Parts: sequence; structure tokens; C-alpha cells
Amino acid sequence: MALPDSSIPGDEVGFPEIIELNVGGQVYITRYSTLTSVPDSLLWDMFSQKSTKGLARDTKGRFFVDRDGFLFRYILDYMRDQQLVLPDHFPERGRLQREAEFFNLPELVKLLAPKISKQNSLGEEGCQSDPEDASPGLETGRHMGSLGAAAAACASLVPGGLDASKRSGFITIGYRGSYTLGRDSQTDAKFRRVARIMVCGKTSLAKEVFGETLNESRDPDRPPERYTSRYYLKFTFLEQAFDKLADSGFHMVACNSTGTCAFAHEQTDDKIWTSYTEYVFYRE
Repeated sequence: MALPDSSIPGDEVGFPEIIELNVGGQVYITRYSTLTSVPDSLLWDMFSQKSTKGLARDTKGRFFVDRDGFLFRYILDYMRDQQLVLPDHFPERGRLQREAEFFNLPELVKLLAPKISKQNSLGEEGCQSDPEDASPGLETGRHMGSLGAAAAACASLVPGGLDASKRSGFITIGYRGSYTLGRDSQTDAKFRRVARIMVCGKTSLAKEVFGETLNESRDPDRPPERYTSRYYLKFTFLEQAFDKLADSGFHMVACNSTGTCAFAHEQTDDKIWTSYTEYVFYRE
């Protein structure tokens, strides 16, 4: 929640050398010189003013920018040395290009533009669905499908033989969770706060397993034999999803998790942990 700067005392003063940003809920700490390193960019316009008046802040007094907090790390990296360095097989070049346009970074837009193509762009969940209808969208599951190779390898460990009444296949579920943990407050930690459980796999399998608890609103017309990464569940309990998969004969064959940590506030030792986790299930 952003607050009008009139509620922040001392907003007539200049900017400190070290600046805290809240970008879409993600906290970043950087130097003033980094934010003003690219003349005429949006961040240069924001922080080259004589005072902090006119800039939105969150409830903790950090400067607030209502953009994609996860992609902003690449924007900030570029502003440090004007070079673009992305992970291999980066799935969100289109979305990052849009962020570069918003922050008015024309050179970064040029670096991203040549590699944009309809064939290799990914769906809105970050898992390749069908190349012919993939399109950029909300970032709700950008790591979906990253375990395809590992899952295929693990499948070889599962005994063969198809049940005549059930089809074999993979289903990947993933979730993004976060919790805050203080130095002396383990009992106050909010563990595994799950906002949404994503589902990636063949449409017919997802519908068979999850039935009425499957939210298909973001991909309502997907044919049964096609794959999707845009479904999510109407509940937020992982164990409930596991129970449904187990009842349908699925077994977990792979899992993966990544996490980041940031200090909740510079005056405390509280840390905000954010993680993304996937579980791959297979039915023989």
C-alpha cells in the first residue's frame, strides 16, 4: 500500500546516498548514483529532483514503484553498468522489454528486441504451453516447466505398464510462498503463506485429478489433449493437492525450490523470505 508523501515527515529534504525501494512488493536497496546513472530515464526523473516531495512511499517509508518486483532486478543490474546479463533460456524477455520501455531505457529495449519472437515467447505462467498461442501475461508461475528434463529422467525409474482406465502423464504444481522471520521471533514466523497453487500439464489430466476445484478461467477453451500452464486451484492447501494426486495414482518424481531473502527494515533483523517451489508428479 502506497502512502501519499504528505504523511511522511521531512519530505522536503534531499535524497540519501543509500535508497530503499519497494517495487511491486519486493524490497531493493541501492545507491542514489545507480538510480540516476541513465539520464532521462524514469528513475533519473524521479530521483534527480531536489527533494523527495511528490514521490509515493509505502507504510515503512520506502519509495514505492508499482511495477513487477521480480523483473526489476534486471532493470537495476542494467543501470549499474549498462550491460544486459540474463540467465540461460530466460523465458520473459517480452515482459522485461515492456518494463524497460516503462522505465524509459531505450538502449535496454534495443538489446532485448532482437530476441523477441512468437515462437520462443512463453506463456503467462512461464511454462511453455503451445508455441502458436503463447502470449505474455501476469507473472504467476514463471518457473513452471523448468523440471521437464528432470521429470522425464525420473520417469524411467517408475515401473511401466499402463492402467487401461487411466492415462499416464505428468502434472506439475507450483507455488510462490513468503514468510517473515525475526532474530528472536521464531514463534511469530508466518510459514508458507501460499497465495495460489498453479497447475501445469495436459488439460484432460488436470481436469480428471482436480475436477471442480480447478480454476480454468485463464484458459477456458483449451482442448483436452493440449497442454496448459494457466490453470490454478481454488484452494491453497498443498496437502489437499497432494491427496488428490495420490488418489488418482500419481507419485512425486521430482521437486525444486528457489528462494531469496531481504531485510524487512534496516533498523531490525527481521528478514522476508520469498520462495518458488515446484513438485512434479507422474502416473504410470
